[in-house]
Amino acid sequence: MNPRYTRTAISLHWLIALGLAGAFALGVYMHDLPLSPSKLQLYSWHKWAGITLFLLILVRLAWRLTHPAPALPESMSPALRGLTHAEHGLLYLLMIAIPLSGWLMSSAKGLQTVWFGVLPLPDLVGKDAALGDLLKNVHQTLNFTLLFLVVGHAAAAFKHHFIDKDDILTRMLPDHQRKA
Repeated sequence: MNPRYTRTAISLHWLIALGLAGAFALGVYMHDLPLSPSKLQLYSWHKWAGITLFLLILVRLAWRLTHPAPALPESMSPALRGLTHAEHGLLYLLMIAIPLSGWLMSSAKGLQTVWFGVLPLPDLVGKDAALGDLLKNVHQTLNFTLLFLVVGHAAAAFKHHFIDKDDILTRMLPDHQRKA
């Protein structure tokens, strides 16, 4: 098995990572702004980013299911391997649940999502203010849970690189000299 991820997997990983960071930062920034046309535009951009990321994550998941990840180092204990697989599974689950919770929240609040201002997406639930408030809390909680996991994910990659001195980090970094 190839000890590195494919170029496609690496590209999707970093594109999604940057997109998630941007969408999260935008969400935190716009949250407490006073209601204005600018705030509504920021919310539209946040929704566009969320739907785009959702689609990219589905592509990434399909790629991962058809292109298995490189094997973990033999030096990792079975418990740590299990924890690693569980953490990756939870990352994927959250990356799917977060945009869905945002879409559901918008639907419940009666605010249709129109992707890039062109493609109206169907409301997933009927207008319900109480459900919208609940989904807002769910959306925020899922986002901060993802942030916590991403920080742990990055810390683990750095630990592997600088302390364990294995290839966990480098196999997900771009390598411009590789083919395919």
